[in-house]
Amino acid sequence: MSKAVVLLSSGLDSTVNLYEAHQDVGVALALFINYGQRAALREEQMAKASCEHLGIEFRSLDLKFIADLGGSSLTDSQKKLATNVEIDDLEASKISAKNVWVPNRNGILLNVAAGFAEALGADFVIPGFNKEEAATFPDNSQDFLDAMSESLGFSTANQVKAKCYTTGLLKPQIYRRALDLNVKTQFIWPCYESGEEHCKQCESCQRFYRAKAEA
Repeated sequence: MSKAVVLLSSGLDSTVNLYEAHQDVGVALALFINYGQRAALREEQMAKASCEHLGIEFRSLDLKFIADLGGSSLTDSQKKLATNVEIDDLEASKISAKNVWVPNRNGILLNVAAGFAEALGADFVIPGFNKEEAATFPDNSQDFLDAMSESLGFSTANQVKAKCYTTGLLKPQIYRRALDLNVKTQFIWPCYESGEEHCKQCESCQRFYRAKAEA
């Protein structure tokens, strides 16, 4: 039977992909990566809670060197996060995307996860991507996943593939899928910050709460 290594940030997309993979192919490991992001503490807590609920093996990995690459408000507390973004305005979203862009983050994370997948004999690495954000984040797209799969075919002995259940879906569709899967939504952490509650002002919170309302 196929197995997967899931990159789990505890956001809506990765959590839904965890549940989908759990039902579809089975999850050999859920991997949380601390790359120095502001929300790391809360993300890890929630990711671990989802895995405990599903009985999935969980591992947290420290890759804080990624923060040293600089340039992102997600990893540099001295940089101001973009808040209250006009999320239906493509140009405003592009500016926000530049504000939070972490150099080659998804490329690095997927390659690390693929190493674990190969070692565990798993066939897939599964991130949480979506169609909505692929408009401003090219590393959220199906084209990126296809290119990663082609690359991993050379770099892993068992030809691990990159797979995602939500690349073709908008956020409201993903939230509805979460309800269908009986996802424990209290364990979702969509916020770029690591406070006691969601800030509800960062772009990630804005998209999450709009999706929830529309779903």
